[in-house]
Amino acid sequence: MPPAARNWNDHGGRARETSGVHSAITVTPAQLPGLLLHVAVARPVFVWGAPGIGKSSLVRDFAASLGLDCVTLVGTQLAAEDLIGVPELRDGRSRFAPPEAIARDTPYCLFLDELNASSAEVQKAFYSLILDRRIGDYELPAGSIVIGAGNRSSDNALARPMASALVNRLIHVHLRASHADWRVWAENAGIHPWILGYLGERPDHLWSAPPKTEETFSTPRSWHMLSDALHSYGEAITEETLRLLAAGTLSPVHASALCGYVKIIRHRYGLEAVVRGDASWPAAPADRDLLYFLAEAFRARLVKDLPASKEHAPAAVRRFAHRAKALLVELSELSLECGRLVIAADADGAPVLPAWFLVEVGRDLPRLVAARA
Repeated sequence: MPPAARNWNDHGGRARETSGVHSAITVTPAQLPGLLLHVAVARPVFVWGAPGIGKSSLVRDFAASLGLDCVTLVGTQLAAEDLIGVPELRDGRSRFAPPEAIARDTPYCLFLDELNASSAEVQKAFYSLILDRRIGDYELPAGSIVIGAGNRSSDNALARPMASALVNRLIHVHLRASHADWRVWAENAGIHPWILGYLGERPDHLWSAPPKTEETFSTPRSWHMLSDALHSYGEAITEETLRLLAAGTLSPVHASALCGYVKIIRHRYGLEAVVRGDASWPAAPADRDLLYFLAEAFRARLVKDLPASKEHAPAAVRRFAHRAKALLVELSELSLECGRLVIAADADGAPVLPAWFLVEVGRDLPRLVAARA
């Protein structure tokens, strides 16, 4: 068991349980089918991942690619007897009759969704089905595959401790969100152009960690839901309605930034115009979301274009750095929060922008402010 996994063992000798199997080694959605093709046909697999990144749809698509029906059992909606079946009399003896959904004559994919969110009794009922591929006298047809999936407890999702006996019956695979994989799927799935464009600019906003409180957060699933709503409204959607829909599906920061991006698309107002001096930072209170998006885009541009060392930087880069310092002063005058956002460190406190640029900002800022005054 990886050391990051949380576990417990009481003094009564109960089975060791874990509330989430963790791993630093992950696969992307594009890599998962190939892995399942070689592994799931030999042993049952459990796919771990955050909510909304497409675990269920990937398993269903994989089953379809093999020409197998996908029978989904949702752990949170089951009782133990739903798996074991009910007793029936045959030739004077009782036997358990497995449910019709499971008892099939032809091979299929048995998908145990939210397996680690099911009760301990249900998990135990899965033991023989997962390891021995049978329930009572019924045995899965040859060629059938068993795949489970679930969220991690660290994602603030419903997850019960999984007994070590069950953990040890599965091969564990950890799935992560990938913008490159999602983009390929989204272009074929008709995802709204605004969302494709925005996530092309900010691929890091495809997914955000689930918050500790009950609020919306960004996932591939929530972007898909927002896309469907935008298609339903069409081009005539108002800014107010867009803000309402974005706030109801995305992380607050991402929702605000998306609204700013849409304003750019609608009004042809972009960062390049600000950098060239053809336009100013938007100053109207109603354009705060636009200002915030441009500030994030400005930060991303600095990270991308400024080299780690100034020593051999081309003249064009030096001119851009000089212009960037002046723009930072103008931005901070409108919103100190946005100005700080541009030069802020990352989540671990490490500088994101090159040290030489930050030093020059600290040195030249008073002079630039005085010049503007």
